[in-house]
Amino acid sequence: MSGEVLLSTAYFPPAEYFSLIAHCRKVIIEAHENYIKQTYRNRCMILGANGPLPIIVPVLRGSFHKTALRDLKIDNTRRWRELHLRGITSAYASAPYFEFYYDIISQIISRQCIFLLDLNTEALKAVCEAAGLTPEITFTEKFTPEKIHHDDYRYSISPKRPPSIRGFSHLSYTQVFGEKQGFTPRLSIIDLLLNNGPGTGALLLRSLDTADI
Repeated sequence: MSGEVLLSTAYFPPAEYFSLIAHCRKVIIEAHENYIKQTYRNRCMILGANGPLPIIVPVLRGSFHKTALRDLKIDNTRRWRELHLRGITSAYASAPYFEFYYDIISQIISRQCIFLLDLNTEALKAVCEAAGLTPEITFTEKFTPEKIHHDDYRYSISPKRPPSIRGFSHLSYTQVFGEKQGFTPRLSIIDLLLNNGPGTGALLLRSLDTADI
């Protein structure tokens, strides 16, 4: 890797997103792309008793115009914060590190952010700090087409398909419902943090072999 990585903004995204961050000194977040539906930009996956469960931040969008991500507003008329916190508590109350990290997650979700980018950035900084990651976080000044930036992963991590990141492997760890369901990959970093605690940063480093990139 070149020491910096270009990523989309994301709401508590999965481990593969943070494995890239763990190996770089600078993170550039795309702020000028048009919003893309059904991506990690405003959703993540947690693991409930019956399997993976999406939790989604509702957004306001113009019906007839493309909306730039930096201008995308959260629909705060809906009770999404209460639903997210209830879902996370139900899924992870018995996780070994729930009491250590839940307050951090709760404080982020409870903040009255207007813009999705601001919410996601606060979540990104909080998770990096909790996992012991110390990248410089910046934002794009304009939209750059694909294949211009050497380490461009804006469209490589999607809930619709496995991650297209060379060298990345899903390393298993103990999950709350693992005995019942087996190991479930591609979940939110929330799952890894609450189950793995202080070992999160080391696991993220091991999950990506940068020699293959």
